[in-house]
Amino acid sequence: MDAIDKRILRELQKNGKVTNVELASRVNLSPTPCLERVKKLENRGIIQGYHAKLDADLLGLGLVVFVQIILNRTTTDIFDKFATRVKKLPEVLECHMVAGGFDYLLKLRFQDMIQYRRFHGEQLANMEGVLQTHTYIVMEQIKETTSLGVK
Repeated sequence: MDAIDKRILRELQKNGKVTNVELASRVNLSPTPCLERVKKLENRGIIQGYHAKLDADLLGLGLVVFVQIILNRTTTDIFDKFATRVKKLPEVLECHMVAGGFDYLLKLRFQDMIQYRRFHGEQLANMEGVLQTHTYIVMEQIKETTSLGVK
């Protein structure tokens, strides 16, 4: 990957809807080689897709919650069951297995605390293998980005 590919990635992270002609202009290429480079980046899996960024507040999903999960056992079957279940929950935006004092960190979004409490009681607390949860309510979002900061 050369400097032009990196410029293409930076531009696409800023605006995935940019036309190929505009993108080519921004990275100082003609349109055909620019499109070829984008296709190669897609085929290599570096560009995995294009997405619309939605305003969660305007959609009534302004409550951001992080939850630490501690499992009752750290065995492959419990990890697999937990991962399978979490992947099916649309409220879960991110799920990370972590090293340290707990097993998983989840990022979730809800309309309000009532909706989260219902979710916690019906989904998380009853999930097989979950021993303990610790909930953190976001008071203010300081930074959110999907940009990988390609240099």
